[in-house]
Amino acid sequence: YKLTRSADNRRVGILGLGRIGKAFVRKLAPFDAEIAYHGRTEQDVPHRFYASLTDMARDCDTLVSFAPGGAATHHLINADVMDALGPDGTLINVGRGSVVDEAALITALQTGTLGAAGLDAFEAEPHIPAALRALPNAVLSPHVGSATVETRRAMGALAIDNLVAARDGA
Repeated sequence: YKLTRSADNRRVGILGLGRIGKAFVRKLAPFDAEIAYHGRTEQDVPHRFYASLTDMARDCDTLVSFAPGGAATHHLINADVMDALGPDGTLINVGRGSVVDEAALITALQTGTLGAAGLDAFEAEPHIPAALRALPNAVLSPHVGSATVETRRAMGALAIDNLVAARDGA
């Protein structure tokens, strides 16, 4: 049985400091985490901005990705980023699966180059490689980050609001 790490006083790097990334940062506040971020542009926030994702990973204990998919972010989290995060580092991806080079992730987790991973999104959903499923240092969930009563209620209300707006010509 391997002990896990607490969220207390961790150095957390955020990839994708948008609406969801900022909400996550607020939820970390009680844990006194040191927050840094990487994105397309520097923002007016009280957190350290890194122009280089690899440099940020080198300075963090945990890297959390909220990044959207697409050509600009495809395999942005690659072997170099995982090497920089290191054998005690943790990668968490709740954004899009295509952001993480899954083959490089499997190798990094198998060799101990990266300590652990928590994944809620995968490169070729719903297919998850057997090698990834077999790793004891990976926690996998089927992209259910929004599967809460509150979120689904809000999604339903938004759908109704959109239907009413469309009916009314808005």
